[in-house]
Amino acid sequence: MATAQPTPNAADVEVAPPEELNQWKRGFTPQAEIWNGRMAMLGLSVGLSVLLVARLTGKA
Repeated sequence: MATAQPTPNAADVEVAPPEELNQWKRGFTPQAEIWNGRMAMLGLSVGLSVLLVARLTGKA
């Protein structure tokens, strides 16, 4: 059986100011994860847009 993970209380959670979340930091940091998600969504959007334009123009 899996054991339940204790939920962190307010004393255990480190809150980062909003301007720090947009900083470009290297390594396994919350900022890197945020930028990774943003770049993944940008790539997905560009890829789908290219496919849509190719289908609409009949060049695919």
